[in-house]
Amino acid sequence: MTAVVEAELVAPSTSKGIWRDTLGNILRQRNAIVGLTILSFLLLTALFADQISTYPPNQVLLGVVDGVKKSSAPCIHVLGCPTSQPELLMGTDSNVRDVFSRVVHGARVSLFVGFATVGFAIVLGTLIGMVAGFAGGWLDNVLMRGMDVLLVFPALLLAIAIVTALGQSLVNAQLSIGIVAIPIYARIMRASVLTVKESDFVTASRALGESPAGILFRRVLPNSITPLIVAGTLGIGGAVLDVAALSFLGYGAQPPLAEWGSMIGQDSGKLFTAPHLIFFPGLALVLTVFGFNLLGDGLRDALDPRLNR
Repeated sequence: MTAVVEAELVAPSTSKGIWRDTLGNILRQRNAIVGLTILSFLLLTALFADQISTYPPNQVLLGVVDGVKKSSAPCIHVLGCPTSQPELLMGTDSNVRDVFSRVVHGARVSLFVGFATVGFAIVLGTLIGMVAGFAGGWLDNVLMRGMDVLLVFPALLLAIAIVTALGQSLVNAQLSIGIVAIPIYARIMRASVLTVKESDFVTASRALGESPAGILFRRVLPNSITPLIVAGTLGIGGAVLDVAALSFLGYGAQPPLAEWGSMIGQDSGKLFTAPHLIFFPGLALVLTVFGFNLLGDGLRDALDPRLNR
Protein backbone atom coordinates (compact mmCIF):
# COMPACT_ATOMS: atom_id res chain seq x y z
CA MET A 1 0.00 0.00 0.00
CA THR A 2 2.84 2.36 0.87
CA ALA A 3 4.57 1.62 -2.43
CA VAL A 4 1.41 2.48 -4.34
CA VAL A 5 1.05 5.80 -2.53
CA GLU A 6 4.72 6.64 -3.15
CA ALA A 7 4.33 5.83 -6.85
CA GLU A 8 1.29 8.10 -7.09
CA LEU A 9 3.23 10.91 -5.40
CA VAL A 10 6.28 10.48 -7.63
CA ALA A 11 4.36 10.26 -10.93
CA PRO A 12 3.06 13.87 -10.97
CA SER A 13 6.45 15.30 -10.04
CA THR A 14 8.11 13.19 -12.73
CA SER A 15 5.57 14.41 -15.27
CA LYS A 16 6.16 18.00 -14.22
CA GLY A 17 9.90 17.44 -14.52
CA ILE A 18 9.53 16.12 -18.05
CA TRP A 19 7.43 19.12 -19.10
CA ARG A 20 9.87 21.50 -17.40
CA ASP A 21 12.86 19.91 -19.12
CA THR A 22 11.09 19.96 -22.49
CA LEU A 23 10.20 23.64 -22.11
CA GLY A 24 13.78 24.37 -21.07
CA ASN A 25 15.10 22.58 -24.17
CA ILE A 26 12.79 24.61 -26.39
CA LEU A 27 13.74 27.93 -24.80
CA ARG A 28 17.42 27.12 -25.28
CA GLN A 29 16.92 27.04 -29.05
CA ARG A 30 17.48 30.43 -30.67
CA ASN A 31 15.36 29.47 -33.66
CA ALA A 32 12.44 28.60 -31.41
CA ILE A 33 12.74 31.86 -29.46
CA VAL A 34 12.82 34.00 -32.61
CA GLY A 35 9.94 32.03 -34.12
CA LEU A 36 7.87 32.35 -30.94
CA THR A 37 8.55 36.10 -30.85
CA ILE A 38 7.38 36.59 -34.44
CA LEU A 39 4.32 34.39 -33.98
CA SER A 40 3.40 36.04 -30.67
CA PHE A 41 3.47 39.41 -32.41
CA LEU A 42 1.24 38.07 -35.21
CA LEU A 43 -1.12 36.41 -32.74
CA LEU A 44 -1.52 39.61 -30.73
CA THR A 45 -2.10 41.50 -33.98
CA ALA A 46 -4.84 39.04 -34.93
CA LEU A 47 -6.48 39.14 -31.50
CA PHE A 48 -6.52 42.95 -31.30
CA ALA A 49 -7.04 43.65 -35.01
CA ASP A 50 -10.15 45.74 -34.35
CA GLN A 51 -8.25 47.97 -31.92
CA ILE A 52 -5.04 48.22 -33.99
CA SER A 53 -6.59 48.96 -37.38
CA THR A 54 -7.36 52.58 -38.16
CA TYR A 55 -10.46 51.84 -40.26
CA PRO A 56 -12.75 48.85 -40.89
CA PRO A 57 -10.97 46.58 -43.41
CA ASN A 58 -13.68 46.85 -46.09
CA GLN A 59 -14.51 50.53 -45.67
CA VAL A 60 -14.10 52.73 -48.76
CA LEU A 61 -12.43 55.96 -47.63
CA LEU A 62 -13.91 58.23 -50.30
CA GLY A 63 -15.97 60.82 -48.46
CA VAL A 64 -14.55 59.65 -45.14
CA VAL A 65 -10.97 60.95 -45.41
CA ASP A 66 -10.32 64.25 -47.17
CA GLY A 67 -7.93 64.14 -50.13
CA VAL A 68 -7.70 60.34 -50.26
CA LYS A 69 -6.95 58.73 -53.62
CA LYS A 70 -6.95 55.16 -54.88
CA SER A 71 -3.65 53.25 -54.86
CA SER A 72 -1.98 56.12 -53.00
CA ALA A 73 1.45 55.48 -51.48
CA PRO A 74 2.00 55.26 -47.71
CA CYS A 75 2.02 58.62 -45.93
CA ILE A 76 3.43 59.07 -42.41
CA HIS A 77 3.68 62.68 -41.28
CA VAL A 78 6.44 62.00 -38.77
CA LEU A 79 8.63 60.65 -41.57
CA GLY A 80 8.24 63.76 -43.70
CA CYS A 81 5.01 63.17 -45.61
CA PRO A 82 3.24 66.53 -46.23
CA THR A 83 0.51 67.26 -43.71
CA SER A 84 -1.73 68.26 -46.62
CA GLN A 85 -2.04 64.55 -47.48
CA PRO A 86 -4.04 62.11 -45.33
CA GLU A 87 -1.89 59.94 -43.06
CA LEU A 88 -2.19 56.31 -44.15
CA LEU A 89 0.50 53.97 -42.83
CA MET A 90 0.44 51.60 -45.80
CA GLY A 91 -1.48 53.65 -48.34
CA THR A 92 -4.72 52.69 -50.06
CA ASP A 93 -5.60 49.96 -52.53
CA SER A 94 -7.36 50.24 -55.90
CA ASN A 95 -10.74 50.34 -54.12
CA VAL A 96 -9.61 53.19 -51.81
CA ARG A 97 -9.46 50.99 -48.72
CA ASP A 98 -6.82 51.29 -46.01
CA VAL A 99 -4.10 48.71 -46.71
CA PHE A 100 -2.84 48.77 -43.10
CA SER A 101 -6.26 47.82 -41.74
CA ARG A 102 -6.63 45.04 -44.30
CA VAL A 103 -3.17 43.61 -43.58
CA VAL A 104 -3.87 43.64 -39.83
CA HIS A 105 -7.20 41.84 -40.24
CA GLY A 106 -5.54 39.47 -42.72
CA ALA A 107 -3.43 38.14 -39.84
CA ARG A 108 -6.61 36.87 -38.20
CA VAL A 109 -7.71 35.09 -41.37
CA SER A 110 -4.32 33.58 -42.22
CA LEU A 111 -3.57 32.24 -38.74
CA PHE A 112 -7.01 30.65 -38.51
CA VAL A 113 -6.50 29.14 -41.96
CA GLY A 114 -3.13 27.65 -40.98
CA PHE A 115 -4.25 26.10 -37.70
CA ALA A 116 -7.59 24.82 -39.03
CA THR A 117 -6.09 23.31 -42.17
CA VAL A 118 -3.21 21.55 -40.45
CA GLY A 119 -5.42 20.48 -37.54
CA PHE A 120 -7.81 18.77 -39.97
CA ALA A 121 -4.94 17.06 -41.82
CA ILE A 122 -3.21 15.94 -38.61
CA VAL A 123 -6.34 14.41 -37.07
CA LEU A 124 -7.14 12.30 -40.15
CA GLY A 125 -3.49 11.59 -40.95
CA THR A 126 -2.84 10.46 -37.37
CA LEU A 127 -5.79 8.08 -37.36
CA ILE A 128 -4.85 6.57 -40.73
CA GLY A 129 -1.14 6.24 -39.96
CA MET A 130 -1.76 4.92 -36.44
CA VAL A 131 -4.16 2.21 -37.57
CA ALA A 132 -1.99 1.25 -40.57
CA GLY A 133 1.22 1.00 -38.55
CA PHE A 134 -0.31 -0.85 -35.60
CA ALA A 135 -2.53 -3.27 -37.52
CA GLY A 136 -0.16 -4.05 -40.38
CA GLY A 137 -1.05 -6.66 -43.00
CA TRP A 138 -3.66 -6.03 -45.67
CA LEU A 139 -5.16 -3.03 -43.85
CA ASP A 140 -1.77 -1.32 -43.83
CA ASN A 141 -1.38 -1.98 -47.56
CA VAL A 142 -4.85 -0.67 -48.43
CA LEU A 143 -4.49 2.54 -46.38
CA MET A 144 -0.95 3.32 -47.56
CA ARG A 145 -1.75 2.66 -51.22
CA GLY A 146 -4.60 5.13 -50.86
CA MET A 147 -2.12 7.68 -49.49
CA ASP A 148 0.23 6.91 -52.39
CA VAL A 149 -2.54 7.75 -54.85
CA LEU A 150 -2.87 11.23 -53.30
CA LEU A 151 0.90 11.70 -53.35
CA VAL A 152 1.09 10.93 -57.08
CA PHE A 153 -0.49 14.27 -58.00
CA PRO A 154 1.30 17.62 -57.58
CA ALA A 155 -0.05 19.11 -54.36
CA LEU A 156 -1.18 22.48 -55.69
CA LEU A 157 -2.77 21.02 -58.83
CA LEU A 158 -4.69 18.48 -56.77
CA ALA A 159 -5.83 21.24 -54.42
CA ILE A 160 -7.02 23.32 -57.39
CA ALA A 161 -8.93 20.32 -58.76
CA ILE A 162 -10.62 19.69 -55.40
CA VAL A 163 -11.57 23.32 -54.81
CA THR A 164 -12.86 23.59 -58.39
CA ALA A 165 -15.13 20.61 -57.79
CA LEU A 166 -16.33 21.91 -54.42
CA GLY A 167 -16.64 25.58 -55.37
CA GLN A 168 -14.46 28.64 -54.93
CA SER A 169 -14.37 29.74 -51.29
CA LEU A 170 -11.92 30.04 -48.42
CA VAL A 171 -13.43 27.07 -46.57
CA ASN A 172 -13.12 24.83 -49.63
CA ALA A 173 -9.55 26.04 -50.17
CA GLN A 174 -8.71 25.03 -46.59
CA LEU A 175 -10.38 21.66 -47.09
CA SER A 176 -8.49 21.00 -50.31
CA ILE A 177 -5.10 21.86 -48.79
CA GLY A 178 -5.95 19.73 -45.76
CA ILE A 179 -6.82 16.72 -47.93
CA VAL A 180 -3.59 17.09 -49.88
CA ALA A 181 -1.57 17.17 -46.63
CA ILE A 182 -3.15 14.06 -45.04
CA PRO A 183 -0.70 11.55 -46.63
CA ILE A 184 2.29 13.44 -45.22
CA TYR A 185 1.11 13.15 -41.61
CA ALA A 186 -0.18 9.61 -42.15
CA ARG A 187 3.25 8.43 -43.29
CA ILE A 188 5.03 10.21 -40.44
CA MET A 189 2.67 8.66 -37.90
CA ARG A 190 2.92 5.18 -39.42
CA ALA A 191 6.73 5.26 -39.37
CA SER A 192 6.72 6.38 -35.73
CA VAL A 193 4.17 3.72 -34.71
CA LEU A 194 6.15 0.97 -36.45
CA THR A 195 9.16 1.89 -34.31
CA VAL A 196 7.34 2.34 -30.99
CA LYS A 197 5.19 -0.80 -31.16
CA GLU A 198 8.32 -2.97 -31.06
CA SER A 199 9.54 -1.34 -27.83
CA ASP A 200 9.95 -3.36 -24.63
CA PHE A 201 7.26 -1.43 -22.72
CA VAL A 202 4.71 -2.28 -25.42
CA THR A 203 5.71 -5.95 -25.27
CA ALA A 204 5.37 -5.86 -21.48
CA SER A 205 1.90 -4.26 -21.68
CA ARG A 206 0.82 -6.92 -24.14
CA ALA A 207 2.15 -9.69 -21.87
CA LEU A 208 0.23 -8.21 -18.94
CA GLY A 209 -3.00 -8.59 -20.89
CA GLU A 210 -3.71 -4.99 -21.88
CA SER A 211 -6.16 -4.68 -24.76
CA PRO A 212 -4.94 -3.69 -28.24
CA ALA A 213 -6.93 -0.43 -28.00
CA GLY A 214 -5.30 0.34 -24.64
CA ILE A 215 -1.84 -0.38 -26.00
CA LEU A 216 -2.50 1.77 -29.04
CA PHE A 217 -3.92 4.83 -27.30
CA ARG A 218 -2.12 4.66 -23.92
CA ARG A 219 1.31 3.33 -24.93
CA VAL A 220 1.97 3.76 -28.63
CA LEU A 221 0.24 7.04 -29.46
CA PRO A 222 1.77 9.24 -26.69
CA ASN A 223 5.25 8.00 -27.62
CA SER A 224 4.72 8.51 -31.37
CA ILE A 225 3.39 12.05 -31.36
CA THR A 226 6.67 14.04 -31.21
CA PRO A 227 7.56 13.87 -34.95
CA LEU A 228 3.97 14.87 -35.73
CA ILE A 229 4.23 18.00 -33.54
CA VAL A 230 7.34 19.14 -35.40
CA ALA A 231 5.86 18.35 -38.83
CA GLY A 232 2.59 20.08 -37.93
CA THR A 233 4.37 23.25 -36.81
CA LEU A 234 6.32 23.38 -40.05
CA GLY A 235 3.17 22.51 -41.98
CA ILE A 236 1.17 25.48 -40.68
CA GLY A 237 3.43 27.91 -42.53
CA GLY A 238 3.12 25.84 -45.69
CA ALA A 239 -0.67 25.71 -45.34
CA VAL A 240 -0.87 29.51 -44.97
CA LEU A 241 1.24 29.87 -48.11
CA ASP A 242 -0.76 27.29 -50.09
CA VAL A 243 -4.13 28.85 -49.22
CA ALA A 244 -2.69 32.27 -50.10
CA ALA A 245 -1.62 30.82 -53.46
CA LEU A 246 -5.15 29.54 -54.10
CA SER A 247 -6.57 32.92 -53.11
CA PHE A 248 -4.08 34.62 -55.43
CA LEU A 249 -5.40 32.47 -58.27
CA GLY A 250 -9.00 33.26 -57.31
CA TYR A 251 -9.87 29.84 -55.87
CA GLY A 252 -9.67 30.74 -52.18
CA ALA A 253 -10.79 33.85 -50.30
CA GLN A 254 -13.24 35.91 -52.30
CA PRO A 255 -13.51 39.74 -52.25
CA PRO A 256 -13.96 41.74 -50.13
CA LEU A 257 -12.45 39.46 -47.44
CA ALA A 258 -9.08 40.79 -46.24
CA GLU A 259 -6.75 37.85 -46.94
CA TRP A 260 -3.11 38.37 -47.89
CA GLY A 261 -3.05 36.12 -50.96
CA SER A 262 -6.27 37.61 -52.27
CA MET A 263 -4.92 41.15 -51.68
CA ILE A 264 -1.81 40.36 -53.71
CA GLY A 265 -3.87 38.76 -56.48
CA GLN A 266 -6.28 41.69 -56.81
CA ASP A 267 -3.48 44.22 -57.35
CA SER A 268 -0.77 42.02 -58.88
CA GLY A 269 -0.80 44.13 -62.05
CA LYS A 270 0.35 47.20 -60.11
CA LEU A 271 3.70 45.84 -58.99
CA PHE A 272 5.63 48.73 -60.54
CA THR A 273 3.05 51.52 -60.31
CA ALA A 274 1.95 50.84 -56.71
CA PRO A 275 4.41 48.34 -55.18
CA HIS A 276 3.10 48.88 -51.65
CA LEU A 277 -0.03 46.90 -52.58
CA ILE A 278 2.16 43.82 -53.09
CA PHE A 279 4.93 44.52 -50.58
CA PHE A 280 2.98 44.78 -47.32
CA PRO A 281 0.74 41.67 -47.61
CA GLY A 282 3.73 39.81 -49.08
CA LEU A 283 5.88 40.82 -46.11
CA ALA A 284 3.16 39.61 -43.73
CA LEU A 285 3.15 36.23 -45.49
CA VAL A 286 6.93 36.00 -45.33
CA LEU A 287 6.99 36.77 -41.60
CA THR A 288 4.28 34.20 -40.86
CA VAL A 289 5.93 31.38 -42.79
CA PHE A 290 9.36 32.36 -41.44
CA GLY A 291 8.07 32.32 -37.86
CA PHE A 292 6.50 28.87 -38.14
CA ASN A 293 9.57 27.46 -39.89
CA LEU A 294 11.88 28.77 -37.17
CA LEU A 295 9.61 27.43 -34.43
CA GLY A 296 9.37 24.03 -36.12
CA ASP A 297 13.14 23.88 -36.56
CA GLY A 298 13.64 24.77 -32.90
CA LEU A 299 11.10 22.17 -31.77
CA ARG A 300 12.83 19.51 -33.81
CA ASP A 301 16.18 20.28 -32.18
CA ALA A 302 14.62 20.48 -28.70
CA LEU A 303 12.54 17.30 -28.90
CA ASP A 304 15.12 15.10 -30.61
CA PRO A 305 16.81 13.14 -27.80
CA ARG A 306 19.91 12.63 -29.94
CA LEU A 307 20.47 16.42 -29.97
CA ASN A 308 19.70 17.11 -26.30
CA ARG A 309 22.76 17.65 -24.16
